[in-house]
Amino acid sequence: MYAHIDGILSEKSADALVIDCGGVGYLLQVSGQTLSHAPSVGERMKCYTVLSVREDAMELFGFYAKEEKVMYEKLRSVSGIGPRTALGILSALSIRDLSIALVTGDAGALARAPGVGKKTAQRLVLELRDKVENQELVGADAAYTPAMSPTDGAAGEAIEALMALGYASSEAAKAVSKVAGQSDNSGELIRLALKGMGS
Repeated sequence: MYAHIDGILSEKSADALVIDCGGVGYLLQVSGQTLSHAPSVGERMKCYTVLSVREDAMELFGFYAKEEKVMYEKLRSVSGIGPRTALGILSALSIRDLSIALVTGDAGALARAPGVGKKTAQRLVLELRDKVENQELVGADAAYTPAMSPTDGAAGEAIEALMALGYASSEAAKAVSKVAGQSDNSGELIRLALKGMGS
């Protein structure tokens, strides 16, 4: 019903934003990621939205990027993952880290998110592993994160390069995640990842 809302940020709390659009204040439930991307009160902001309709409530959920909205919808497609749990997962992990955890089967990383136990984490991996897009793996946050570290960028570039060489996204992500802390140079990470894969 609402694809996005573009207006003036009028209120900000620990888990919600109010965006004034044409004199109407829209209350958006948001993740920590979206909250961290929100400007100061009084400045303009665009949020992509999902409307949730239940018997007892109608709620709008807001996302700073289309990629976050898409990932939220993927999380919600998994049985047992409600709106709050999905937001909690997006608050605990960046889109890129979440995507890598899914394709590498790192249920432990997923289980650290609030409301996600071991069994739920394993179900997330099982159902979403093959639904992660390449863009999510290489860092969908890059265009929206002004203080993104060089290591994140190099790791993303290395994963992208390995996929261009023909490796599956999950294989590339797993190989790079193993060596990500060893260098902030994408070329060196590619070399180390290939070495780790026995190439």
